[in-house]
Amino acid sequence: MDYRIILYIVFGVLPSLAWIAFYLRKDLHPEPKKMIFKAFLLGVAVTLPVFLIQIGFKILLDRTGAAGLIYSLTYWFLIIAFSEEFFKYLVFRAGVLSSREFDEPVDAMIYMVMIALGFAALENILYLLPPIDQINTISFSALVNRTVVISFVRFIGSTFLHTLCSATVGYFLALSICEAKRSKALLILIFGIFIAVLLHGLYNFSIMTVAGPLKIIIPVAILVFLTFFVISGFEKLKKIKSICKLN
Repeated sequence: MDYRIILYIVFGVLPSLAWIAFYLRKDLHPEPKKMIFKAFLLGVAVTLPVFLIQIGFKILLDRTGAAGLIYSLTYWFLIIAFSEEFFKYLVFRAGVLSSREFDEPVDAMIYMVMIALGFAALENILYLLPPIDQINTISFSALVNRTVVISFVRFIGSTFLHTLCSATVGYFLALSICEAKRSKALLILIFGIFIAVLLHGLYNFSIMTVAGPLKIIIPVAILVFLTFFVISGFEKLKKIKSICKLN
């Protein structure tokens, strides 16, 4: 195997592994390793389909003739943020929700984070690939430097954001499951996905389109806010003594 592929895989997966070690400490009753691995693989498996969907909708968006702010908002909030958060939630429903191992509220946050880290791992590998015209010309030292820098930036940025947004969805998902009224439960879940999409989209939008100090201030503020929210969410769900009955 080409050493470059090994390098991309190692540094693409490394940020996810680091965050896995961090988040698993939040679970008072550790989940089976096979379920953690399954959730991670679910995230990996949904990445390429989501990328293809995003490419397809971007082509459609380009054909509409939209431009400027409308184009940017549609692309970053709907095509990117919504597709990623929604499909991470969908694979959770398909592969985790009915599992016997999903037996306490905080598990919703744990498994959503694992799915997010699987998604981020493959996403990181794809982002580490150099432009086609540089694949055979970039030197080894330049390749290593580029790979390490991108991996680190995504570790503290995009990968972390994925975990925080998915943990937020997991928190509201747990609350919705424990809500007796079905109509209210649905509203809670929709609100959770909405918040995750809104902040995910704003993070990407600010980094890619905003100029000046706000280009840094907004993403950092989002990460800080979500960090405190997720930590609080973990603590609140741990205090729910009864096991929610799943439908």
